Amino acid sequence: MEEEMQFIVDNAKESMQLALNHLEKEMLNIRAGKANPIMLSGVKVDYYGTPTPLSQVANINSPDGRTLTVQPWEKSMLAEIEKAILIANLGFNPMNNGESIIINIPTLTEERRKELAKLAKAEVENAKISIRTARKDANTEIKKSDASEDIQKNHEIDIQNLTDQYIKKADEIFRIKEKEILTV
Repeated sequence: MEEEMQFIVDNAKESMQLALNHLEKEMLNIRAGKANPIMLSGVKVDYYGTPTPLSQVANINSPDGRTLTVQPWEKSMLAEIEKAILIANLGFNPMNNGESIIINIPTLTEERRKELAKLAKAEVENAKISIRTARKDANTEIKKSDASEDIQKNHEIDIQNLTDQYIKKADEIFRIKEKEILTV
């Protein structure tokens, strides 16, 4: 009986951790004004008829906080890479110098910073919903079990404590990202 309850708690914890992992991944996609190669992670290049992630056909670097450089492994891919970056609609204007592609990252306006902070807040809310859903599913499983009412209540309290911990972690991730976004 105790093994079954522990299994339910472990499953809930795993689901909550997955929600946090997803949140952290989504936060990486929200740019905070500094150049980061991850900004181009969603770009797919037409590599001989196959949509291929940019990182698999070129080397992406950030020589400073305002610039990204894309060095293709095949020079013939320069035009395709430039086209793919424009199609990705990231708001970047790539410049092709014949050797590599240089992207100057525009500084964020105050309005855009606020929009990005709202976007980050929405991602945190989605993570919290996932965490609460994991709690609900675990509590439903606990209620279905044959355990005594006291044991069920104790495990529901454990699940609630886990939920509180993970929601606190999600809020902390947001506080860090918001500070990063709003700092000029």
